[in-house]
Amino acid sequence: MRAVIIGIGAIARLHARALADIPGVELVAACCRTEEKGRAFAAEFGCAWHADAARMIRRERPDFVTVATPSGAHLDAALAAIRRGVPVICEKPLEITLKRIDRMIAAAARRGVPLGAIFPQRFNPVVRTVHAAAAAGRFGQLAIAASYVPWWRDDAYYGPGRWQGTKDLDGGGALMNQAIHGVDALQWIAGATMPDLPPAENPVESVMAFTAVRAHDAERLEVEDSCVAVLRLRNGGLGQLLAATSLYPGSLRRLLVGGRDGTAEILEEQLVSWRFRGEQADDDEIRERHGGTSGTSGGAADPMAINYACHTRNFEDFLAAVREGRRPPLDGLEGRKAVAIVEACYKSERTGRPVRVNDP
Repeated sequence: MRAVIIGIGAIARLHARALADIPGVELVAACCRTEEKGRAFAAEFGCAWHADAARMIRRERPDFVTVATPSGAHLDAALAAIRRGVPVICEKPLEITLKRIDRMIAAAARRGVPLGAIFPQRFNPVVRTVHAAAAAGRFGQLAIAASYVPWWRDDAYYGPGRWQGTKDLDGGGALMNQAIHGVDALQWIAGATMPDLPPAENPVESVMAFTAVRAHDAERLEVEDSCVAVLRLRNGGLGQLLAATSLYPGSLRRLLVGGRDGTAEILEEQLVSWRFRGEQADDDEIRERHGGTSGTSGGAADPMAINYACHTRNFEDFLAAVREGRRPPLDGLEGRKAVAIVEACYKSERTGRPVRVNDP
């Protein structure tokens, strides 16, 4: 399968490495407007460089496109592929507003083009283990689902000329950019405890959020570097979000899920708690397999300290659906859910009131 990448930045290099690990996939081209950067990328990964996405797709005739532009440019990049009938998989978040995401989803549906989202934590083995327990009802009635991302980004990360930290291209700060992986994992696991929930409906019913700029120049930074939020789930459970790029020197992220019959807690890649009222035969094996010293698949302080193995699995899942002519499990509607929660949090901050999460 012939792949092309739209957008050549740090995340594009991760996409290229992830695709290289998939048998039968060839990266044939990538595009960006800057020739020097484009030619350097092409030389590094043995592909062609184009300055224009639509022209690249027309000339290279790819089997699928990955989108790795800044977040607020995802819509235009995705539409360039969709209009040519080419399947597209887009880096998180799908876009920075629900309005733009819904345009992307509608365009793909009209053209009959597969649209996939990239949320690699869904393909993290330890997160998938907790999701499977939630789907099996092992937590009982879910009480709490919480995600904590206590990270650090230095001033240079939000420096002049960077798209990070801008409303137009980042769409938000620590919550939209860094913590959205935890937001998605939280809603995905919580949703697994609600088997009667319609597929497009968000398992988070409403939010109440506060944001602040505490560790960077508040006059220059357009978005938050700190956010806390409380959530009400549709099944009556409660949730918490902590998102920060303001906590030097940065700590490992944490995910906590539990209820009357059990609790699971993940510290980065390590399962630090796996306790249930009713033990099962494989619980000791699960604790041993996932309970070792924590590694990392994300950067608490370094944004490029990312293990791309989960991206590879994310791509493989999407491509299997494309080959088999079925809808990708992590499609546009699934990718929409985390942004719906984030958008509700930002509206709550502006209004000072609880806000219901927007469903399609």
